[in-house]
Amino acid sequence: MDAPTTRTAPPARPVPLRTARPGSDGEHLVQVRTGTAGRADKFYAEQVLDRLNARMREFVARQEMFFLATADRHGHCDSTFRAGPPGFLTVLDERTLAYPEYRGNGVHASLGNLEENAHVGILMVDFLRDRIGLHVNGSARVLTDAELRRDHPGLPVDPVPGRRAEAWVVVTVDEAYVHCAKHIPHLQKMPLTGPARAWGTDDFRRKGGDFFGAAAEAAERGPYAPPPRTGAAPWREQPPAEPARASSGSGFVSRLRRRLS
Repeated sequence: MDAPTTRTAPPARPVPLRTARPGSDGEHLVQVRTGTAGRADKFYAEQVLDRLNARMREFVARQEMFFLATADRHGHCDSTFRAGPPGFLTVLDERTLAYPEYRGNGVHASLGNLEENAHVGILMVDFLRDRIGLHVNGSARVLTDAELRRDHPGLPVDPVPGRRAEAWVVVTVDEAYVHCAKHIPHLQKMPLTGPARAWGTDDFRRKGGDFFGAAAEAAERGPYAPPPRTGAAPWREQPPAEPARASSGSGFVSRLRRRLS
């Protein structure tokens, strides 16, 4: 009788030692000052990923809105809101997200910041079901619709004219981590009772009109007479603080201008 065959377990894959602490120097300093360094290191060790795991990817795919933070090269910040149908924030892979830029007010504050500084912060909050949030921090580059579809031909085309992408922002994930539930209100989606959302409209009233009365007070602030625009960007000639990432969005405006001409 043959001796039973023994199976040798495959060698365990070596687990790397993580020595880099996530977050900024400033937050590390405040943690020490306030006595929360131990709690913070536990959070870093257990919750902060450098990619989107399967549950995060599923969470992203069903979101209909997110909050976006950008800053210019001087560190002046802007926060804004993005919305669309479920899946409009697209998971390209575990380290890459993309979202469309729809027609807006023409200011392009976020795209303008990305021309100068590629760093972005995204916060998704599920107010309706799980009452939880997901932070994604990373670096972004701006592509035309044709440029993104060349590499991702299966990207869906939105049938709503006002939701056609004028550009895509592609985000490389640096950090992904949970936003805890304890202060998130539980909201309820109500049935639509008025007009449908006017995606991409230029109608003054449907965009909200002068809700805060700023236009009515414009005369009190004096004439608006800024200097002529030149279209030049002399600041591009200055060496960026982080050469590898600080100007990832640059060049998009000229490409878009060529596409529209």
